Amino acid sequence: MKSTIPDTGVPIAPPAGNGGDRQEASLHGEILLRLRDYVVEGNIAEGARVPERRLCEMFGISRTPLREALKVLAAEGLIELLPNRGARVRQLSQRDLEELFDVMAGLEGLAGRLACEAITDEEITAIEQLHYEMYGHYLHRDMHGYFQTNQRIHESIVAAARNETLRTAYANFAGRIRRVRYSANFARKRQRWAEAMREHEAILDALRRRAASELSDILFQHLRNKRSAAIDHLTEPQGEAPASP
Repeated sequence: MKSTIPDTGVPIAPPAGNGGDRQEASLHGEILLRLRDYVVEGNIAEGARVPERRLCEMFGISRTPLREALKVLAAEGLIELLPNRGARVRQLSQRDLEELFDVMAGLEGLAGRLACEAITDEEITAIEQLHYEMYGHYLHRDMHGYFQTNQRIHESIVAAARNETLRTAYANFAGRIRRVRYSANFARKRQRWAEAMREHEAILDALRRRAASELSDILFQHLRNKRSAAIDHLTEPQGEAPASP
């Protein structure tokens, strides 16, 4: 019987040989996904040290694969590696958030404009399917599923722009704000989750019509609204429970 990572059912890779390298790569990917989600969903406080020993026990792995995954998250901008002192979750100031979200708003606005020129009917259909999947997560108050699908929609629009320079820049900045982009859905003052769903309806409608200027403006404002919600969340008194959307 194959051993698995606790609570995941993910097989632990066997020794090299007989496909061991492929399974090892798969295991690395699974660890990276779980660790990224763990950080993005706020399980470690901003600025706090990454509890390597506890995470190793949680994932049923040694320090080596964990640290390899931490290097990837550092490259994405989610954490900072400290020389000889482990790692900590990156903490962003209000000014950092304002600047990063403004850049992301510009990138997504440009992506929307270019996507309308190049996107295929099949790609629009795929994005529609993701939209309805995301709506189902919203109705069930499944924040994890909603966020994952939401990110796939935005990434699909960027991919449809057919511009690798844009795509690379977008991926770089997206990693740095992924955590706060997730938490912004909980902002009390703006009831952000419900607003974001309405904005996504408008995004899909403009994309179907290939309305380039309109989609660009909607995406830009969508990120601006997300920025406001993120700052609201950043300045909320600690310890308050998030309001339901």
